[in-house]
Amino acid sequence: MTFGTLKKETVEAPVQNMEERRSDHRRRVLKGANLYFNKGYGAYECVVRNLSEGGALVHMEDSSGLPATFDFVVKGEEGKKSATVSWRLRGIAGIRFL
Repeated sequence: MTFGTLKKETVEAPVQNMEERRSDHRRRVLKGANLYFNKGYGAYECVVRNLSEGGALVHMEDSSGLPATFDFVVKGEEGKKSATVSWRLRGIAGIRFL
């Protein structure tokens, strides 16, 4: 008795010479951070997945309510950076520092 054949799909490796659109090299990290807005009365907790001088990739429970601009503070580090949302999708967001 035969039930058919399984089709095996191969996934090609990414092209090595793809053009990088970011101006800064991002390094992989796993750090907690807070995003503050509304003069400090509103906040989101998030996890930073990669970070550069110009921006970061953050994961959070829900990115849909994140305002256009906010203050970004990495836990355990001093200082805050003003930032804006470059893109967002189901709990993740790319942010750019101002």
